[in-house]
Amino acid sequence: MPATRSIIEFNNAEEPLFAGVDVGGTNTKIGIVDNQGRTLAFTTLPTEEEKGAEDAVQRMALAVRRLTEEHGVDQDSIQAIGLGTPGSMDIEQGMIVEPPNMPHWRNFPIRDRLSLACGKPVRFANDANAAAYGEFWIGSGKSHSSLIMLTLGTGVGGGVVVHGQLIDGVNSFGSECGHMIVDSRPDARLCVWGGGRGELEAYASAPAVVARTQEVLSDNRASSVHNRVGQGETLSTRMLAEEAENGDAFATEIVLETGRYLGVAVTTLVHIIDPGVVILGGAMNFGGSETDTGRRFLAAIRSEFQSRAYGIVRDKTTIKFAALGGDAGYIGAAGIARAARAG
Repeated sequence: MPATRSIIEFNNAEEPLFAGVDVGGTNTKIGIVDNQGRTLAFTTLPTEEEKGAEDAVQRMALAVRRLTEEHGVDQDSIQAIGLGTPGSMDIEQGMIVEPPNMPHWRNFPIRDRLSLACGKPVRFANDANAAAYGEFWIGSGKSHSSLIMLTLGTGVGGGVVVHGQLIDGVNSFGSECGHMIVDSRPDARLCVWGGGRGELEAYASAPAVVARTQEVLSDNRASSVHNRVGQGETLSTRMLAEEAENGDAFATEIVLETGRYLGVAVTTLVHIIDPGVVILGGAMNFGGSETDTGRRFLAAIRSEFQSRAYGIVRDKTTIKFAALGGDAGYIGAAGIARAARAG
């Protein structure tokens, strides 16, 4: 969650209120937000995937009730609930289908079960699309009518908003930007999750960056990364960010190379969607705008985009970091519920 998040008092809130639920493989974030997207209450609970989706649904419902009770708010103040989960999914039917990291949650009618448990209408979305909507509503994209968001972490998630509408797709697979092809060679890298060859996730997800680093680490014995790994530390993108910030040339090149792959992907996406802004979120930002390494990472993405993009979109597209951090998912889920009620 962002360090700048503030909790406002319920008596200062603008009704109606909405709850947002952001399901992750490890933790589930739940927040109550007002009509302006301001957080009124927040909690997190362990997802405990192995206990199954029904157990989690009941704990989500209990958490929402407790948040309102603790603040003396009538349950009727919450108009609807937004729910974001990992894919794959059938959004129209409200089903979570086959999430790769959640084997005990497959083929489960999660939207309707949460609605029944809470006694509220529930709007269902892909977790990355929910995060994108959060940034669109009150984050880095709030001054734009459209956006593309990439979430960088254990995978590469994507969310696309066009004139206020999320792109879900006919098969609920729309906006899965991590599966776009950035390397068409027959020996291109395989995605560590789905096994797709040449996909963006195979080059720019955290596991892929670690794998790429490991393959050439022995050729860079002078690097501080090599030294730390040799002393028994686990190689990670955080280590790369730290050593790049300390001036290690090898770590810096890995970071910048990752930016270049992302620049290729951003170019293709912008040529298709032309959103005006591309937002980078997720945990793997190499320090983001707060560090020199994070700023150089962003500059590498921009530079690759500038060298490849077509005229007018090259000059009129902004690429920047997300503003909401880990809060984007639950805020965006609540925003999606809000938009559905307004519609």
